[in-house]
Amino acid sequence: MEENNDYLPRVYDEILKDKLESSGAVLITGCKWCGKTMTGAHQANSILYMQDPNQRKNFQNIADSKPSLLLEGATPRLIDEWQMSTVLWDAVRFECDRRQEMSQFILTGSTVPLDSEKAHSGTGRIARMQMRTMSLYESKESNGSVSLKDLFDGNTDIQGISQLTIEDLSYLICRGGWPASLKVKNKKNAIRMAQNYVDAIANEDIFRLDSEQENANLRLERNPERAYSILRSLARNICTMANNKTLLDDITANDNGISASTLDKYLNALRRLFVIEDQQAWKPSMRSKSALRTSAKRHFVDPSIATAVMRTNPEKLLMDFESFGFLFESLCTRDMRAYSQVNDGEVFHYRDKTGLEADMIISLRDGRWGAAEVKLGTKQIEEAAKNLLTLKEKINTDKMGNPSFLMVITGGQYAYKRNDGILVVPLGCLKP
Repeated sequence: MEENNDYLPRVYDEILKDKLESSGAVLITGCKWCGKTMTGAHQANSILYMQDPNQRKNFQNIADSKPSLLLEGATPRLIDEWQMSTVLWDAVRFECDRRQEMSQFILTGSTVPLDSEKAHSGTGRIARMQMRTMSLYESKESNGSVSLKDLFDGNTDIQGISQLTIEDLSYLICRGGWPASLKVKNKKNAIRMAQNYVDAIANEDIFRLDSEQENANLRLERNPERAYSILRSLARNICTMANNKTLLDDITANDNGISASTLDKYLNALRRLFVIEDQQAWKPSMRSKSALRTSAKRHFVDPSIATAVMRTNPEKLLMDFESFGFLFESLCTRDMRAYSQVNDGEVFHYRDKTGLEADMIISLRDGRWGAAEVKLGTKQIEEAAKNLLTLKEKINTDKMGNPSFLMVITGGQYAYKRNDGILVVPLGCLKP
């Protein structure tokens, strides 16, 4: 394909390359506007845009009669928004079986189709890669002086200086990691991209997605105001373990007509659209029989969704440090999810019955793990370090191994290693 000089390298480029080399096809999933198509196109040699308004009906007719025609083209062939004709899934799977070659297709999708729409899971033929919005390292706002890979490899003698101020961080939370927003010079207009995204979700996408339900009882009545209300409740409870009942109690203060089952339908739709992505609890082996909290933490895929639905801005965040702190944690979680994914890992959280917690547990597939607390300011570093050391003592390291690192992620300037071994790392210094 023709080289795109505007393309900013993503942490997913190498992941996609590796998956293509070991699979016949790769499915890239993720929320709208996170850059799936651009990243797929960067490694594709031909492209089929299923949403092309000039060709959409023609493509649908071909897919209904002979879908294999749409798969013809130089490989890897990108099929963008494949779920617009779900028969393509089985066509790709069959073609991968027939060709018996790697790197044949790249599929992208912004929604999760109903299971009944696919005849075969694709296991063994179609690998999966979830994309998220841009991390600060991808948007070139983190200088990357501290590498997560290096930390897991034992290189913990760190140093670095972040150039990001508190004012910068408040803006970056509100702007989000939408790739197109980086091209907008005016900051207020860049922030409007998140607002436009939320408007599209609440007014159109949830209900268009839900119309696919075969069972009419499972469909949502078109009610954008209710969608906004649910999004606002999720925003108010971001980075907490609020359960559905807590959300429902919050929402019914203004909407007595919503039921628990209706809330479930909305949350399921938001998950299928990759709008919300909760952070699961870590369940390690413990030295004693401490009861662990297993509830997930509430998160949007990008913290700017929360600021958009709450109608806040960088100036207001600076006046409300409690909300700023929760949103900063969400920003850190977004970035760490991307960095851990490159290292074949996932991000969990930890909390036990005593109230001891760690905002992030980064756990790699090979068993290595590290723990991180998030503190916007520097005054709370001491408390965070104490919590991390207490956590280390509680974990059964004979079974879990010693942590590769214990880290406090801050909104400050300096990256350094304390005398007790705790790492202090500004978010503006991190990279994969």
